[in-house]
Amino acid sequence: MQTETIKKHWEKIYTEKQASEVSWTQEVPETSLSFINSFNLNKSAAIIDIGGGDSKLVDHLLKEGFVNITVLDISEASLEKAKKRLGNKAEKVKWVVADINDYKPQQRYDVWHDRAAFHFLTTKKQVAHYLSLTEQSLSKNGYITIATFSENGPEKCSGLPVKQYSETSLSTQLNKHFQKIKCINEDHVTPFKTKQNFLFCSFRKKVHDQKD
Repeated sequence: MQTETIKKHWEKIYTEKQASEVSWTQEVPETSLSFINSFNLNKSAAIIDIGGGDSKLVDHLLKEGFVNITVLDISEASLEKAKKRLGNKAEKVKWVVADINDYKPQQRYDVWHDRAAFHFLTTKKQVAHYLSLTEQSLSKNGYITIATFSENGPEKCSGLPVKQYSETSLSTQLNKHFQKIKCINEDHVTPFKTKQNFLFCSFRKKVHDQKD
């Protein structure tokens, strides 16, 4: 599916539906916050939320005192919703409208957070590009926290196919440049009271030996 088609798909969803009408909504993203806090970061650490949309992760990171936050999403409508919700606090956040397949970061990040964006990349080319981009974008010893549908999770989300992962298959994808810290499986209860099984993992960027 072309970027323009995907963008129209997500703009339509975020324009026509409220947070209570989409499956991924979380009032408090407890697991994401727990993973990020486990890294013992300075409050000035650069954090990017990939596919953040109108997620409330940014609200809680601001509340905890983080001051260098970027939220990226392909849907401008989703980011506008988040900005409206945050009011004046939105000025403290960097907002980026971009397809992750085309994104060119302007800085390095200490944390790359992705809840349910990576699993929409269903081709080897897309996955390889994403992982290369992540490795290049992270600071030395930077962290990733990534969540995908598990092998017991849905095969589609919002009408689009996704790639399911196990701890082994996700770690295999990332192990060239990243060292696994931990993984957990978790049931996300949607606003409709259905369950979606997620795999949450954290990784740290490897320090490769420099050769003259």
